[in-house]
Amino acid sequence: MFNEKIIQHRRAIVIVFAILTVLSVIAQFFVSVNYNMADYMPDEAPSTKSQEVMEDEFTASIPNTNVLVQDVTLQEALHYNERLHTIEGVTDVMWLDDVLDVVIPLEFIDDSIVETYYKDHDALYSLTIELGYEVDAIEEIYEVIGEENAVSGEAANTATSQTMATTETVFAASFLIPIILLFLIVSTKSWIEPVFFLTAIGVSVLMNLGTNIFIGEISYVTQSVAPILQLAVSLDYAIFLLHNFSDELRRGHKPETAMSKAMKSSFPVITMSALTTFFGFMTLMLMDFEIGSDLGFNLVKGIAFSYLAVIVFLPALTLIGYRWMKKTEHRNFVPSFEGIGAKILKLRIPALILVLALIVPSFLAQSSTSFTYGLGELPLDTRAGADAKQIEETFGESTPMVVLVPNDDIAKEEALAKSLEQLPHVDSVMSYATAVGSLIPSEFLSEQVTSDFFSDNYSRIMVFTNAGVEGEAAFELVEQTRELATAYYGDNVYTLGESVALYDMRDVVTDDNTIVMTMTVATIAIILMIAFRSFSIPIVLLVTIQASVWINLSIPYFTNDSLVFIGYLIVSTVQLAVTIDYAILIMETYKHHRTTMPKVPAMKKSLDEKVFPVTISAGILSSVGFVLWFVSSNPTVASIGLLLGRGAAIAFLLVIFFLPAITLLSDRFIKKTTYRANFYKGEKE
Repeated sequence: MFNEKIIQHRRAIVIVFAILTVLSVIAQFFVSVNYNMADYMPDEAPSTKSQEVMEDEFTASIPNTNVLVQDVTLQEALHYNERLHTIEGVTDVMWLDDVLDVVIPLEFIDDSIVETYYKDHDALYSLTIELGYEVDAIEEIYEVIGEENAVSGEAANTATSQTMATTETVFAASFLIPIILLFLIVSTKSWIEPVFFLTAIGVSVLMNLGTNIFIGEISYVTQSVAPILQLAVSLDYAIFLLHNFSDELRRGHKPETAMSKAMKSSFPVITMSALTTFFGFMTLMLMDFEIGSDLGFNLVKGIAFSYLAVIVFLPALTLIGYRWMKKTEHRNFVPSFEGIGAKILKLRIPALILVLALIVPSFLAQSSTSFTYGLGELPLDTRAGADAKQIEETFGESTPMVVLVPNDDIAKEEALAKSLEQLPHVDSVMSYATAVGSLIPSEFLSEQVTSDFFSDNYSRIMVFTNAGVEGEAAFELVEQTRELATAYYGDNVYTLGESVALYDMRDVVTDDNTIVMTMTVATIAIILMIAFRSFSIPIVLLVTIQASVWINLSIPYFTNDSLVFIGYLIVSTVQLAVTIDYAILIMETYKHHRTTMPKVPAMKKSLDEKVFPVTISAGILSSVGFVLWFVSSNPTVASIGLLLGRGAAIAFLLVIFFLPAITLLSDRFIKKTTYRANFYKGEKE
């Protein structure tokens, strides 16, 4: 048998896993991390196509960095301009001298143009930093301008995220490991047993990270979230196995026999839990926005490694270290949960009424929540956040947008540029017609002057806006710009920029949300239907967990907070796929006891036995989420953490209080719609 083979070859298994772990640790250093969310947009998105055209036609890119230098004369500002040009990774610097001849006294020039770049002796430069050079370039910019000046923009945010990623992961781990150890020590009777838990799951996490070498690159969201999620989610499997092992030991079995029986009894629950989580995560891979595919594949791979580690490596490791378990036994730190089921069931009517009253308002509220689609504003206690605030207070918001149009009609281009200048939230427009003049033929000028404006096929128009990167005003401006350009040139126009990319991202992920949630629910329902051989049990379980998801995601609506949509999409899937395990454990135990006793005693006994392991599991997952929220300066990761921590806590409450109530209410229906239910037929209930 499979169990006996693992027990027989336990030393060889531990050695093999140890070797694979070492190789994985080495391999993970060769995996690169992508911080550019635009790279994960689908190929057919308008902004993606526009970016491809831009790269084919022009050498210059869209400015992605603002640099503020305070209290400088015009000549000093020009000197800084020259020095910024020399920084490695900086491909372009745009300032006042690119728009007009600075030899002309500034008082003779339109203030609106001058004050976009130079105001009250403060100079603002628009830089383009090449992808991959963000951290080094930003550091060198500070060396040039001094620490008292400021840098902001997409590249600065990326550099900050890269710098924070490693330090915050270590910081999070320093919080999480003691918390998880505390939960595990409380839930076990041996000081060494938690080490076995963490070793088994830690090995699976490292193997998952190492095998990313075959992908080559992962997103920063995946790097920040996937390892911690995998750890929190799959600890359940190890807890189920070793708790059953302890039960078998108490029955007087020898360690090898106890482990064999524990593996046999744990296998169905662990497999069902792993499958629901596995396929729940797999639905993320259906997203057109490929960040879902990136994270989903990593989590799916992680669950597979965790499952393998728990059913193969953990039994072998536990038996090898069993004597240490005996030597390090401690007293039970937790009082008996005997009788808690009866206390919980006294609240079943209020719990049922409360949750049923909340479901519809929560569903409506979570579907009306406002979202952000980009990185969001970095906290003011970060350098990037403080600098962005300083630049905004001095020069206001400035977000560049590029419009590419056919270069066959300079008069039409000039008319479009003037029309764009009239749009709300447009500060200035820079094109050949506005910067050089439509009356001067381009062939009379050097290629250095014209290359920023003309390619073989297109003219490049820069639009500087103050509507911000995203939001109602920014997205409305994107729509107006596209409509205006299309009115002049038909469909042969392209728009791009950070606000354009986020506008397209909103459309893509909104469609993704419907697909992912539908498939998650459908897939988990099918797995539960097969596992429980029941039509009704999946409905009861999914109503419970989906209600917790809706309640969790509705809270930002009532607190008038915006949600990072990527966090919303991920957590709405993860919470359903992961916390369904709690409900499965309670329902599996109830179904077992229901064959020998009436429904109320069966539920009381089920709760007495399983409230504690569910509490430990939910406590770990909730702690992981709240720690991520607490330590992360990255708004996306922090949002995922808060939603995850709160969601796990809400799911726990509903599984403990609402699930028993709705199960007892539906008991007769469950009995009739479950294949060979074999429910107790004794005394009248």
